[in-house]
Amino acid sequence: MQVLVLQHIACEPPGVFEDVLAERAHELVRVELDEGEPLPAGTWDAIVAMGGPMSVNDEGEHPWLAGEKAAIASHVRAGRPFWGSCLGAQLLASALGARVYAGPAPEVGVLAVELTAAGLDDPVLGALPAAIDTLQWHGDTFDLPEGAVLLASSPAYPHQAFRVGRAAYAVQFHVEVTEAMGEEWAGVPAYAEYADRVLGPGGSDRLLAEFRLSSPLMQQHARELFERWCDLAGTGA
Repeated sequence: MQVLVLQHIACEPPGVFEDVLAERAHELVRVELDEGEPLPAGTWDAIVAMGGPMSVNDEGEHPWLAGEKAAIASHVRAGRPFWGSCLGAQLLASALGARVYAGPAPEVGVLAVELTAAGLDDPVLGALPAAIDTLQWHGDTFDLPEGAVLLASSPAYPHQAFRVGRAAYAVQFHVEVTEAMGEEWAGVPAYAEYADRVLGPGGSDRLLAEFRLSSPLMQQHARELFERWCDLAGTGA
């Protein structure tokens, strides 16, 4: 497959997802939208949209968001495979006309999500146990787009994962983060300050310690998810 990867900050690449794409010899084209790189013209076999520190509603500050959402909407409505993580999940919701808005409080930490009955039966998320630990790092949430199937929830943020059509998936949480990425995030002053503000003094250090313990299993779950999604995406629309 030719896979377009939409990045919104350099320290949030696809991680384990990229490893799976490379192992399967898929052609990956990365666009760093926050650095002003333009969306390439044409169609793609699949699109992967990753996280970032901005909101999908920040079009005034980041005007490229409007074009990105339009491209995602066109791609998904054509029945082509899509995978969105964190901001990428919110982008899919917004692109399909759903509201994205601030949640009751930031959800930050190594926290569990539970699969819904539909998630347990899903060809992709059904690879997971009924409940898994994930890395959460967001303050926004979203309404489900029309026709979406809810696949996972958490107590604070009920909309944790959904599917639209056959092969467009969105997960609010992170499981793809490698150990090296986790260490890099902890070293970004703005990220560390945010964790300390949400979790209290020393929150960034505690979160990094929890992530180090949970990362191997999260990465295993990321691989299981993404391999199944690649299998689904490769069968055609």
